[in-house]
Amino acid sequence: MYSKQQFAKMIDNTLLRPDATRDDVLRLCEESAKRHFASVCIFPCWVGTAVRALEASDVKVCTVIDFPFGAGTRLAKVYETKNAIANGAKELDVLLNISKFKSGDYEAIAQDLRDVIEAARPANLMEDSRRVLVKIIIETCYLTDAEKEIASRLVRDAGADFIKTSTGTGKGGATPEDIRLIRRAVGPNTIGIKASGGIKTIESAMQMLDAGANRIGTSSGAALYNAYNPEGK
Repeated sequence: MYSKQQFAKMIDNTLLRPDATRDDVLRLCEESAKRHFASVCIFPCWVGTAVRALEASDVKVCTVIDFPFGAGTRLAKVYETKNAIANGAKELDVLLNISKFKSGDYEAIAQDLRDVIEAARPANLMEDSRRVLVKIIIETCYLTDAEKEIASRLVRDAGADFIKTSTGTGKGGATPEDIRLIRRAVGPNTIGIKASGGIKTIESAMQMLDAGANRIGTSSGAALYNAYNPEGK
């Protein structure tokens, strides 16, 4: 059983609605700082705003790269990565190129991943507290089980910090079965797993954590935190 504080530190409180306003982002930051979540996950255009709003808190700013399809070019991904970090992002949720992956071009995928991770981790920051976490979204709803295993190993071998299941914009989100499959594919304690997409209840969040997830991406972070009662009272 996790304490309330431990549970909070496994939540990426997410706001990726296309109609989200600056005020919505500021409210997200305020509720996240109050609860000490792991991060807020927002669009790149709001990174600077969130960094300023969370300056005095322990909540990190996470943003998305090549969202939501991952079909941009390698150079575009690298530029987005560098730009997000320059604006203050400390965590990046990067889309795998599903189109190229489904085409079987695994070497291109591996090169994309290596280039983005290298852009996120200048050599002098590898062990520094300012190190940026990289999470790669494999969008499980579009993959067969065999493809999920291949994608997960590509992400692990590229040196990413997390495999993330879903964008939340596809035809399906995280499932406990996918979390277990990913964990079996990459092995224990090798890489984090972020479950995301459709996680709106304590029951579903705990199912993901019990299956092997280390982080929960959700647009219902405050509601989950408020509902979580480790004492069972």
